[in-house]
Amino acid sequence: MTLDPETATFLIAGPVRIHPRVLRAMSAPSVNHRGDYFHGVVAQIQELLPMLFGPAGRTAILSGSGTAGLEAMYSGLVPKEGRTLVLTNGNFGERTDQIVRRYSTNVTTLTAPWGQHIPIEAARAELDKGDVHAVCVVHNETSVGLANDLGQLAAAVRKSGALFLVDGISAIAGIPVPAAEWGIDAIVAGSQKGLAAPAGLSLVHLSDRAIKALHPSTFYLDLGAHLKALEKNDTPWTPAVPLFLALREALLVLKEEGLDGRLARTHRLAVASRDAVKALGLELFPDPRYASDTVTAVKNPDGLDDSKLRKVLEREYSVLVQGGQGVLTGKIFRIGHMGIADWPDLLVTFAALERILGKAGRLPRPGAGLSAVVAQMP
Repeated sequence: MTLDPETATFLIAGPVRIHPRVLRAMSAPSVNHRGDYFHGVVAQIQELLPMLFGPAGRTAILSGSGTAGLEAMYSGLVPKEGRTLVLTNGNFGERTDQIVRRYSTNVTTLTAPWGQHIPIEAARAELDKGDVHAVCVVHNETSVGLANDLGQLAAAVRKSGALFLVDGISAIAGIPVPAAEWGIDAIVAGSQKGLAAPAGLSLVHLSDRAIKALHPSTFYLDLGAHLKALEKNDTPWTPAVPLFLALREALLVLKEEGLDGRLARTHRLAVASRDAVKALGLELFPDPRYASDTVTAVKNPDGLDDSKLRKVLEREYSVLVQGGQGVLTGKIFRIGHMGIADWPDLLVTFAALERILGKAGRLPRPGAGLSAVVAQMP
């Protein structure tokens, strides 16, 4: 079967499936990015963003993927003097470490094995030394399907006075992010994850303290320049206009559902996925206590590598899930269930998985996975 993107079941860990309304918004005719119409679009986006980040602080909107947002945040806020602490337990944590080291020579990196929670006690010990000026961490590590509980770390960061800089790319609109409660000073969201908009925009939300601490180190990604332009509902450089139009529509779709509604649905999809994985005799990759609500990472069964599992899902059943990254390439597969993913997506995916496992003689009980999904449906 030749894959048809128009009809495939699309459950990778991002970019996610896009609502037809959002696709139509993106296909609008060209508009003047310095004219009143586009300024109105930016104004409406700014009015909608507190739904995600709360009323305090400000949010820069960058034409660039999530990594551009990360570089903007770290380049503008990693201290030129003083020590930066990086916590990592997956591929995107390692990316954070690589970016931060471009802008600081005084970096301490604390690493946990992939799939295990970040080392909280070791981080607290470093913060107690009193010389850490910034803490950089990934909230939801999609490479391993794990959500780090930043609430365990928040009090120690606040006590130390360090800036709390968070990669929230796959967390925002996917799992609860109480940024004000945790004292997060800057957090990056990506348009292509929980927001269910096309890839290519990043949002960098800054606390008032972070705004005062900004020190520009790049030109295009100068957050101060972006915030200044936004005062007039503008952008400092030529924006990706179709993506702004799509983002506005995606935020309107989210507003109609309600953030709490989306978070609740995403959570139930995650619980159903984890229950179905267990029912099929498969094993989660991460520590189950911290399994992510936006992506479920599953160990490949012995004898069923990518060519016999994930590629068969795509080739024979038009179901797209994602493979592992880095050291996990070929060892896990990941089911994304964020954004506008819904119950029919899971039913098709686990029906196909059951078929593959059944043909391989690895299915414990026919219908077990589907029954687990149905049990969680409203």
